Amino acid sequence: MPTFGKDARPHESVVRLDGIEIRSDHPISKKDPLVRELAELRVRLSHQLRLDPGSRPVVVYLFADEGRYTSYMTEHFPGLPSRRAFFVGSPGELAVYAFWGANIEADLRHECTHGLLHSSLGEVPLWLDEGLAEYFETEPRNLRRINADHMKRLSIAMANGWTPDLTRLERLETVDQMQRADYQEAWAWVHFLMHESAGGRDLLLGYLHALPQTESPGSLADEVRANWPAAEARLTAYLGTLKAS
Repeated sequence: MPTFGKDARPHESVVRLDGIEIRSDHPISKKDPLVRELAELRVRLSHQLRLDPGSRPVVVYLFADEGRYTSYMTEHFPGLPSRRAFFVGSPGELAVYAFWGANIEADLRHECTHGLLHSSLGEVPLWLDEGLAEYFETEPRNLRRINADHMKRLSIAMANGWTPDLTRLERLETVDQMQRADYQEAWAWVHFLMHESAGGRDLLLGYLHALPQTESPGSLADEVRANWPAAEARLTAYLGTLKAS
């Protein structure tokens, strides 16, 4: 049986991939489906966003169970809200913390997307960071990147008069400011730009690629509106087509 102190990070089993290192309380190998999926995530993200490989590896710490994970996170990151997994970036390390459980695949797709983005681009605006993580969190065989839960909730919100507001999303600066509805809207804007709008993908990728060259990125919302003056109405109409498909 593995031995570890209450606050020790997982270290019993280590697998190194291109750009990702996994350290686990449970034995793992490169043949494990979870490991292969993370390797494929890195390739998929790099290809679809046209990103060069980052110079810093993403280190994934997989705790044996939720209790060990919660104990460690509470001790070392007391300011973070309670969640199943987290990406924590610092000058010293790009780290993902998670535990073996029923949602481990989706959790790691989400958090490793954060890590890979930060490795390639440095800082990413919060809403866009989360929107892309929600986009790539979907299962690999879900080629359209449709998040069924987001679509259900967005459909209800639109029926009750909700309208998107990208400028408001851009003003969110910390994770504790983001509510579930904000993650849904962030995914919706990313999906709209990647799939629906002519030139949207190039606009989004151009914005991403410019991030490493500036400490103060401009407003993507302004660029979106310059290209599509009725962007919010276009997005809600687009979501309606996704619901119908």
